Amino acid sequence: MSISAPVAPSTPKTARQAVILAVCCAAVVMANVDTTAVNVALPAIGRSLGGSLAGAQWVVAAYTLTLACLLTFSGSLADRIGRRTVFQIGLSLFAVSSLACSLAPSVGWLIGFRVLQAVGGSMLNPVAMAIITSVFTEPGRRVRAIGIWGSSVGIGMAAGPVVGGLLVETVGWEAVFWINVPIAMAALALTFLVVPQSRAERPRAFDPVGQLLVIGLLGLLVFAIIEGPHRGWLAPETLGSFAGSALCLAVLLWHAPRHPQPLIELRVFRSAPFTGAFVIAIFGFAAMGGFLFLNTFYLQEIRHDSPLTAGLALLPMAAAMFVFGPMSGRLVAERGARSALTAGAIVATAAAAVLTVTFDGSGKLLLLLGYGLFGAGIGLLYTPITATAVAGLPPAQAGVAASLATTSRQVGQSLGVALIGSLIASHPGALASAASFRTPAHLGWLTITALCVAALVVARISTTTIVIHRRR
Repeated sequence: MSISAPVAPSTPKTARQAVILAVCCAAVVMANVDTTAVNVALPAIGRSLGGSLAGAQWVVAAYTLTLACLLTFSGSLADRIGRRTVFQIGLSLFAVSSLACSLAPSVGWLIGFRVLQAVGGSMLNPVAMAIITSVFTEPGRRVRAIGIWGSSVGIGMAAGPVVGGLLVETVGWEAVFWINVPIAMAALALTFLVVPQSRAERPRAFDPVGQLLVIGLLGLLVFAIIEGPHRGWLAPETLGSFAGSALCLAVLLWHAPRHPQPLIELRVFRSAPFTGAFVIAIFGFAAMGGFLFLNTFYLQEIRHDSPLTAGLALLPMAAAMFVFGPMSGRLVAERGARSALTAGAIVATAAAAVLTVTFDGSGKLLLLLGYGLFGAGIGLLYTPITATAVAGLPPAQAGVAASLATTSRQVGQSLGVALIGSLIASHPGALASAASFRTPAHLGWLTITALCVAALVVARISTTTIVIHRRR
């Protein structure tokens, strides 16, 4: 049966593009919800599987750390063997490993499955962006599509705590992982039906040595920070991990300039705006990762809120990120990245400083206001980080800039969880009562405040180059 009504030639193409965009956004939302939703489930996971505080840190950090290590590699792999192929592999692996996470018999197994889940997740973010860029060939439509995709990343991160709290409260911690399975499978089917295969004309060469060095650098550093309070800061394994991380960095600095197409192109760090954006992302998202980890245990273990109540308590942060994320894009367009970065860092710093002295007050209104302000600050930072990174390099390197900016966010979250968790672990019995939790919590909030201040300082210094250039 055929339909004879006249249809504009562009309609089928536009509809197909809309479906492809929806698939890419759904996959990215799913992967980013997972980075934050699991935080709310940590106390329930600990009670169910008998995990320690270090185990809880690893449940979060194993995911973000693996993402940070593999994002660039997965993007290069997709350029070489096909973006649709890698996207499908990522969705399949994410679905299977999410199911495995829900069935994990111990925290150790859960951490291992989280690594596999992140391997799949690393094939979603950068590859979805590449698919969108190849499908939307018209400049205007491409810009709008990328804007929608970028908003979906922020929505996923912001909605995670609320979604996680609802699922843990109504079903159980396993549901945080179950929910990924139908979403991933639906996206997989639609990818097979509508997403075209595409490859880069000149894919980057693989750099296995550089990849191993990055894994060693980040993995050993995070291991030392998380395990230091438990094994001893002067224990051979802790000192050896710090030394091994430093050695990996030194070898990477030697290796990268000698490789024709290194995993991390060190020359891009000669650009002050790009380097500034990279460092701001680490500081800002370390503050966010630490914030989520600290408040998960504060709300549920000290205030004795239910998972749903704890998730709803973080709703002001999620709502503020949802509102101020897109707003930062308009601010960048009208006033430049410097204004958005400065505003975001100032608001986040002010919120963290206020919460440092008020978080344990009897009232909840001030706590929720602080959460909202902190979310607004992080939301304002999100878009200008990528905009500044891209603006700091030639147009031909825009993809590299965006990829490294995304990587730096994951590095930041990993380090934030490691730092704040270690501060709590350094005070035995910190989770036993509100009184014993007060000191490590104050130190945690001071650390989060310091990270926001560092982001502000770097933002002001690094974006001066852009301002001077524009005035000329």
